[in-house]
Amino acid sequence: MSSSLDPRSAKIRAFGMNRLHISRVAATLALVNAALGVAAQTASPFPGVGRAATPKEIAAWDIDVRPDFKGLPKGSGTVAQGMDIWEAKCASCHGVFGESNEVFSPLIGGTTKDDIKTGRVKRLTDESFPGRTTMMKVPTLSTLWDYINRAMPWNAPKSLKTDEVYAVTAYMLNMAEVVPENFTLSDRNMAEVQKLMPNRNGMTTDHGMWPGKGLGNGGKPDVKATACMKNCATEAKVASFLPDHARNAHGNLAEQNRMVGAQLGADTTRPAAPAGAAPTTRPAAPEAKPATAAKTAGGGAESAAALALFSKHNCTACHAVDRKVLGPSMQEVAKKYASRADRVEYLSGKILGGAAGAWGAIPMPAQNIPKADAQALAQWVASGAAK
Repeated sequence: MSSSLDPRSAKIRAFGMNRLHISRVAATLALVNAALGVAAQTASPFPGVGRAATPKEIAAWDIDVRPDFKGLPKGSGTVAQGMDIWEAKCASCHGVFGESNEVFSPLIGGTTKDDIKTGRVKRLTDESFPGRTTMMKVPTLSTLWDYINRAMPWNAPKSLKTDEVYAVTAYMLNMAEVVPENFTLSDRNMAEVQKLMPNRNGMTTDHGMWPGKGLGNGGKPDVKATACMKNCATEAKVASFLPDHARNAHGNLAEQNRMVGAQLGADTTRPAAPAGAAPTTRPAAPEAKPATAAKTAGGGAESAAALALFSKHNCTACHAVDRKVLGPSMQEVAKKYASRADRVEYLSGKILGGAAGAWGAIPMPAQNIPKADAQALAQWVASGAAK
């Protein structure tokens, strides 16, 4: 038997060895490519820092609502429900009827039935009209809904549930006479309500505020000016004043003006402020000097329960326990009324009925909370408002 292979058998063996070699090379390349792919996915300019966001995390962040209402979640809310939420969480800053106060601009007012028909607020071009409210300016309902949803209340943003946002928006629309009192706003009828927005046709890009050639006037600025670098003219200051003998001749002007926005009268019971100083506001009542201060409670379960109510009923929007916010601190209130024997009844009455003038020009609206809760808060304050 010959020891040499015939040519046909040699070719068959060579072919089998080549196939084995190719398969090994292919497997090796696959492993290298897989390793490179993983490395590319995990590559980061800051190795070991951070991670990719999960779909759930992205969904929680991606909450914007577009003018075509894409992104609007399903839900609904009535005007009546919105009024209750407004009085509890919104009125302290924005007023019971959206008229606001000296800190915040008015939200409601300045629109008419004709504006709802035309979609253009006529008073925006009326130089004699004193102010500009939110409902006069905002053209899209999605903007209103989106801002309330992501930013309100200011001390607890994103705390409103979806149905509560619909309800508050419905109440604002009702105050602006866009929808009736028995209206229910929902994701299904938002587009129809958009057709009633008073300034829906008021938005324009024909100005220099929009960049790019595809918008408005091509991005050209509204004005052309050269920066003043030397020999600059002194800035003119326009002001008015009352002579001292006539300053309070007709009573305190601050008490005669309606509290809408920052358009308040000067406090004429005080001397005129020096030039450049902030205008005076309505004087606060003089602080009582109690002969014997109330004993401060030492905390414990009663204070913890009162602090829980303090947070639950959104008192923190305007007050803190030991420092001034928009309103006085609770410990300041405790000191002021420490000498009153009826301070618990007095304070609970102010909580439920509202108050103005005792601590300055910003009023506190009536609080729509259970009487027992108001009594508990008043008892806590009367005892010293311990933390």
